Amino acid sequence: MTKAEIANEIAKTTGIDKGAVVNVIEQFMTVVMDSLAHGENVYLRGFGSFIVKQRAEKTARNINKNTTIIIPAHNIPAFKPAKVFFEEVAK
Repeated sequence: MTKAEIANEIAKTTGIDKGAVVNVIEQFMTVVMDSLAHGENVYLRGFGSFIVKQRAEKTARNINKNTTIIIPAHNIPAFKPAKVFFEEVAK
C-alpha cells in the first residue's frame, strides 16, 4: 500500500479532503524522522514504536579488492510493533 492509497482510504472513511490528509501524513513522517534523527524514540500505543538502534563498530571485507574495512558505529531507525499489532498480523 502506498502513501497515496493510504491517503485515499483515510479521505474516503473520514470525509476529509485528500490534500489535507496527504499533508498530515507527510507532517507525521517529518516529525518521526526528526525525532529519530535527534535520538528520541516515538511511541504510539496500540501500534508500535519507532526506535533508534545503535550498531557497534565492526570489521567487514571487500571481496573484490580483498581488503578489510572498518564500519564505524552508527545509529539506524527501526520499528517494533505493539503486541496488538503483532497479534492482528499473525492471524
